[in-house]
Amino acid sequence: MFLLNVPFTAAGAAAVWLVVPESKNPDPGTIDFVGVLASIAGLVLLVYGIIQGGEKGSWVHVDVLGSIAAGLAILAFFAWYEARLRYPSLDVRLFRNPRLSSAIGALGMVFFGMMGALFFLSFYLQSVRGYTPLQAGLLSLPFAAGQMLMAPRSAGLVRRFGTRMVVASGLLVVAVALAGYQTLGITTPIWVLGGLFFIQGAGMGTVMPPATEAVMSVVPRERAGSGSALTNTTRQVAAALGVAVLGSILAQAYRGQLGPHLTALPAQARGAAEGSITATQAVAARLGAGSPAGRDLAAFADTAFVHAMHITTLISAVITLLGVLVVVIWMPGRSGRTAQATVAAPAAGAAQAPTHAEPVPAMAPAQVTAAEPDGPVTPAAVLASAGEAGAAGSYAGEAGAAGSYAGEAGSAGSYAAAPARAEG
Repeated sequence: MFLLNVPFTAAGAAAVWLVVPESKNPDPGTIDFVGVLASIAGLVLLVYGIIQGGEKGSWVHVDVLGSIAAGLAILAFFAWYEARLRYPSLDVRLFRNPRLSSAIGALGMVFFGMMGALFFLSFYLQSVRGYTPLQAGLLSLPFAAGQMLMAPRSAGLVRRFGTRMVVASGLLVVAVALAGYQTLGITTPIWVLGGLFFIQGAGMGTVMPPATEAVMSVVPRERAGSGSALTNTTRQVAAALGVAVLGSILAQAYRGQLGPHLTALPAQARGAAEGSITATQAVAARLGAGSPAGRDLAAFADTAFVHAMHITTLISAVITLLGVLVVVIWMPGRSGRTAQATVAAPAAGAAQAPTHAEPVPAMAPAQVTAAEPDGPVTPAAVLASAGEAGAAGSYAGEAGAAGSYAGEAGSAGSYAAAPARAEG
């Protein structure tokens, strides 16, 4: 199945070779082996602990708390270590800029919700509703359609309303879609799910281009690879945590709902049935599809899963709403380029602004800040955001991301190595 991606990847590589202009950091530095290994170890332990909490049904366990605590400790060391390097694998000093940090948070929220939703909705479509994997994949196409509709239009919305308003509104739409999954039941018309997919995709298409541009406008031009790696790492880590956190909540809620209906089963069969809805359906099949016990168990499994899904989507919607608050509080309303146009007019008679941006040292991220809506504009922000007007077009290729991510729903472990070499 994954071989289907090969021709698309080859076509994309050829297009990059032919169309994308060359860029190079004059001071690329060296590989940060300690930082890379620390990030991998920290994320692996954190994700493992979260998954174990869902599987064991209890978070007060040595394997759970120990793994999570160790992962957080290693990640804290990673942040401390990276802040003191000249050539870090992830320049954490960039997060001092509120424009960048709030944009990263917005990107993380949309991918956290997307991967968590695709993870449990794939079980809903196939195990509860009985669709084939191909049919379930086709039913997710409205997700991509929503992104394709809104991503090219996000630049115009940013010019009119500002980045903060557009990103916050997009996250709010995503939260509404996640809350809307509460309406799904065992016999709900499937067009309802298609509509919710479309709404969530539209929200993502509204958020991703301006949030990505906000990140890229902060880093110096010669370090564009660092900004790109930062956004990609955010997407991958958020996706992994979305699957781990929401999957663990789903598993624990499902086990709690189904448990009272398993008392009549032998102990061995009861333990197997509690694992997942597919395991429960396998036990029901062994009891006999035509037997009352088998039919009742399968019906209990469907009801318990839908209830657990409702709890999970509600928690995901609340988390996304917290992301809206972060954006509203910390993200500047206008980009550096827009702010420059605002402050340049009253100052035109007082002094002549420099025509060209001053060169920015390659390793001075802590000094590079994007302009606030009513504040001064740094040369680096003006230079990096010169192409903002066409940002949505350059990022419109992300509009079909849902399809490519749909097969990654169970791959939280593979995301653990996401932090990559940022220089480039």
